[in-house]
Amino acid sequence: MNVLVGYATAHGSTREIAERIGARLGEAGLRADVRPMSEVGDEDAYEAFVLGSAVHGQAWLDAAKDFVHRNSDLFRVRPVWIFSVGMPGAMRGPWKRLAGKEETVIIDDLPDHIPYRTHRLLSGVIKPGQLPITGRVIFRLMGLRYGDYRDWSAIDTWADGIARALCAP
Repeated sequence: MNVLVGYATAHGSTREIAERIGARLGEAGLRADVRPMSEVGDEDAYEAFVLGSAVHGQAWLDAAKDFVHRNSDLFRVRPVWIFSVGMPGAMRGPWKRLAGKEETVIIDDLPDHIPYRTHRLLSGVIKPGQLPITGRVIFRLMGLRYGDYRDWSAIDTWADGIARALCAP
């Protein structure tokens, strides 16, 4: 089975997560093509999709939303899994409770509400240079911390579940 692991990234963290998912699918015997969604032009060649985007302002990047919008009819007849890469892992104190609510906002913002099997809100990497000065100030005032918050074990478990679903008779 040929699977597209498509992604939209701003600083590379989402790409690295997509590559990890693609590797896990490949280990299960699937053909996983890991590519930026902005570079995919042969959508019909794929029998399943795992799509992910960095989250900025509680929304997927425009390249990812455009891809989903263009292919919404195809996604209705082929299995789709989606993931979003934000910063729930960086949240501390009272802000931590808001992380769970972000997932609903992200899903509601996706075009055509694609019929996906599961969605995962994953944490990515956040560095000071990725934010403008005002963003760095707000980030610190909220008590958040910079760092790499990716949970590779959880990502592997999720990818393995996708592989099992696709390999099932």
